[in-house]
Amino acid sequence: LSPQRRSGEEEEYKTGTPKSLPALLPPKPSPVFPSSACAPPPPPPPLESESSWGAGGRTGGGGGDNVFGWLKDRCLGRGVFVDPCRDNFRTMTSLYNSINPADSLNLSTKTHGAVFNLEYSPDGSVLTVACEQTEVLLFDPVSSKHIKTLSEAHEDCVNNIRFLDNRLFATCSDDTTIALWDLRKLNSKVCTLHGHSSWVKNIEYDTNTRLLVTSGFDGNVIIWDTNRCTEDGCPYKKFFHTRFLMRMRLTPDCSKMLISTSSGYLLILHDLDLTKSLEVGSYPILRARRSTSSSVITNTDTVSSPSRSGSPCHHSDSNHSLEKHTSQSLRREGGSPRNSVEALTPEVPGEKQRGNCITSLQLHPKGWATLLRCSSNTDDQEWTCVYEFQEAAPVRPASPRCSLRLTHYIEEANVGRGYIKELCFSPDGRMVSSPHGYGIRLLGFDTQCSELVDCLPKEASCLQEIRSLYSHSDVVLTTKFSPTHCQIASGCLSGRVSLYQPKF
Repeated sequence: LSPQRRSGEEEEYKTGTPKSLPALLPPKPSPVFPSSACAPPPPPPPLESESSWGAGGRTGGGGGDNVFGWLKDRCLGRGVFVDPCRDNFRTMTSLYNSINPADSLNLSTKTHGAVFNLEYSPDGSVLTVACEQTEVLLFDPVSSKHIKTLSEAHEDCVNNIRFLDNRLFATCSDDTTIALWDLRKLNSKVCTLHGHSSWVKNIEYDTNTRLLVTSGFDGNVIIWDTNRCTEDGCPYKKFFHTRFLMRMRLTPDCSKMLISTSSGYLLILHDLDLTKSLEVGSYPILRARRSTSSSVITNTDTVSSPSRSGSPCHHSDSNHSLEKHTSQSLRREGGSPRNSVEALTPEVPGEKQRGNCITSLQLHPKGWATLLRCSSNTDDQEWTCVYEFQEAAPVRPASPRCSLRLTHYIEEANVGRGYIKELCFSPDGRMVSSPHGYGIRLLGFDTQCSELVDCLPKEASCLQEIRSLYSHSDVVLTTKFSPTHCQIASGCLSGRVSLYQPKF
């Protein structure tokens, strides 16, 4: 072998790394050779990803910021090289600065009524519209063409639409029913689900277990097993009950359930197990102050009416002994109970002594935060608030491990009193679209549309307005981002649906 080949093999044997691969450690000094003819070829230039890893402090020549930036991104699951989900949406987010009204779908208020909800299919090929007058409309969001009208989809207002996959979707109504539909056969329903005794307002879906979760103004959260669905319906069971229920959401990983109430309280069910029903009085409840640093665990008979002040409850001797027994048994089992409930009073800007109603509830696509639309009990103020989930070690084995911290907020236009305004996160979680009077506002955590984890403030700060879009002649009630295209849809009280796209 030539000296050049032999020296390369020796170096590879010593370092344990093929010489052709880029080294992760600083290169060692090259050995001194007797002549330039025997010297090894110069090392290849470093890849772009080695010298500049992008945002988050991963640039430069290997300082301390590089290490901490790399560790942070590793904890968040960000790839070293190009992350298609992250980078595609980062580019898309920059386009929202030039977004403008692109088209409008003018619906007849006599036949359709107000627009209560908008929902895109997961592949972005279909836009569904839930109307006040018992109908569901389907559109092609790219061409803005009408596809189908589901006449008399329900017998009362259609409140919410949820896609189970790219072809199946569910609708719920004030007629107390839920309907399943198939895009391949829209002439009739797949089935109708009966179980609620009052208006059904919310639908969620667990893709892992294929369980449908609904909530209504009867205070019930009901689980439907779509694995055993027939033309007559699906097997169901009541999972949870509380008074003043407004909205219910599942985190993206379905590990938590959040429930908002008209009395200003937010309930969080931890370590969620949808296969086990919760009987009133059979689970521990955490009651916290506005400051999440002080909290206690109690066992009560119901979560229907916690103390309005939000202060911890005082234990009786029996409750204290029961708590001690529960903690000891859990410590023996080495875990915390499934479906444990945390009752919180989210901090809202403005006068802290005034009560608030949490009318709308959304979750960050990555499960980092929750988005609330709150209104005062007198309906003279509305706020959009972002709360960060704060995971922490439990004080006791029976304690839930999460609390909320207000990070961002903004005051909304106080119009359309009595109507619920549905807001949403963008698919990458960098922006918020919120109904604002006769239009919508695009809000960011900062002016650069950074991710929440990259710009967390020490104290609550104001959301930054990125863009305002006004194209309606009535109060906007709902808005939605497309999951695949740079497009936003909004619907108003007079039945008009507007689409927004970038224009240059």
